Amino acid sequence: MSRAAPIGVFDSGLGGLTVARALMERLPHERLIYFGDTARVPYGPKSPDTVRRYSREIGEFLREQGVKAVVVACNTATAHGLTALRAELPIPVIGVIEPGARAAVAASATGRIGVLGTAGTVRSGAYERAIRALASDAEIISQPCPLFVPLIEEGWTDHEATRLIAREYLAPLRDAHVDAVVLGCTHYPHLIAVIGQTLGPGVRLVDSACETAEEVARELAARDMAAEPGGEPHHRFIASDDPRQFLRVGERFLGRPIEHVEIRTLG
Repeated sequence: MSRAAPIGVFDSGLGGLTVARALMERLPHERLIYFGDTARVPYGPKSPDTVRRYSREIGEFLREQGVKAVVVACNTATAHGLTALRAELPIPVIGVIEPGARAAVAASATGRIGVLGTAGTVRSGAYERAIRALASDAEIISQPCPLFVPLIEEGWTDHEATRLIAREYLAPLRDAHVDAVVLGCTHYPHLIAVIGQTLGPGVRLVDSACETAEEVARELAARDMAAEPGGEPHHRFIASDDPRQFLRVGERFLGRPIEHVEIRTLG
């Protein structure tokens, strides 16, 4: 596999662009191919078998594009599809759950760790398993936050309604006196200020996007697959549905302009 080959990144929609952004910042010489499955978003309410099928379709599509690694930038797809992708693809596959779990365990002094995620991610128990594999005696409080994603995509990241909903969702974590919280959805870093204000200054917030970018950097270095420095890399963005929403919201998530979005329907 050429070191100049791109890294494939996929998500059920737009949230994974926060992972793409972290990768661009951590690995500025790498090319990315980002696939957002906007035709079938959200993955959270869907069955594990359906999420696995979608993940395998996208993983195979990215392999056909010649990527040297695949980053599953979706917590639900990581929870349900990572094992299958690692078994089927002849390239490294990195998910967002294991890096986030490691960082949360390292950040917690008390072993009381909160997990915020979509209903599907929380229901899967994937973060609990990953955290307990590292700290068997950890006390884990998981909280689904289904309203966070639409609020973020609407741009209501600094709005009284969002703060009110955050107080409701985060009450069990405050009551349990957690000292570290995993933002277990790639949208949630956009609410880091609201979540931090609600939980208070004594709680460390773990952004899985940044931790995943570090994991990818380590994996590429260990396999001698990192791109050589030189020039501005060209990134591709692909959606499975109308690109207008992708362009409208995606540039805000990515923090830079998106010139073009390709359309590719799978399934």
